[in-house]
Amino acid sequence: MIRNNRHKYSVSAMCDVLQMARSTYYYEAKIRDDQDEELSELIVDIFKNSRDNYGQRKIKIELRKKGWTVSRRRIGRIMKEQGLVSKYTVAQFKPAKTSCNESEIGNTLNREFNQEQELKVVVSDLTYVRVQQKWHYICVLVDLYNREIIGYSAGPHKSAELVQRAFASVKYNLQRLELFHTDRGSEFKNKLIDQALETFGIERSLSEKGTPYDNAVAEATFKTIKTEFVRGAVFSSQQELDLELFDYVHWFNTIRIHGSLDYLTPTEYKLMNL
Repeated sequence: MIRNNRHKYSVSAMCDVLQMARSTYYYEAKIRDDQDEELSELIVDIFKNSRDNYGQRKIKIELRKKGWTVSRRRIGRIMKEQGLVSKYTVAQFKPAKTSCNESEIGNTLNREFNQEQELKVVVSDLTYVRVQQKWHYICVLVDLYNREIIGYSAGPHKSAELVQRAFASVKYNLQRLELFHTDRGSEFKNKLIDQALETFGIERSLSEKGTPYDNAVAEATFKTIKTEFVRGAVFSSQQELDLELFDYVHWFNTIRIHGSLDYLTPTEYKLMNL
């Protein structure tokens, strides 16, 4: 109370009214100031390690891991004081999809996004990124079990070859995959992809035409990638993009906490459920 009203009344007068020694107030005030300074440093450190992505909720979770119980309001105040603005506060532009895969393959997944078996269902999508003055593209494969990015690729063309290279990067046995689900982008319609899926016994599933919610996890993952990795970035070469994407995927899988996984990383979630 003294701290909140010291701009109105003298500390001495308030201590007299509350029958508190001034030395006690100044001692406790110093402790609080030291704690505020330490907390501010922790919040700045957590925010920077999140690559400027975490908001109040995730910072609160990370502080709790370090033994601090702090309200989101207090975290928000410190973030404002320190000039910390999450990338998620910036409005984003979402381009419309163009060509469509008219295949008769149906939506086998049927929005069953919560899977209890590792590698049973993999979803995918593509997004764009700027390399010098040209658009390049990123493809990722996401395991619905723990939201892990199990495969990825980047290149100058939005094509089936990009998808094939993403599959080639998967470190797991592809025969463990049971279902591959995507939207109806034309880049996913290719005989070579179909042959590869058939070789490994992977069933195909496609979203209904014009229904992005049928591939909601892939859409959400790419919204995250666009915000955390793509937005504002201009890479000098394909090699730089490949290196930065490798680093981001490692961070995404092993360091970044996910709200859908009860604020665990994909790696932590898998280890806890072995």
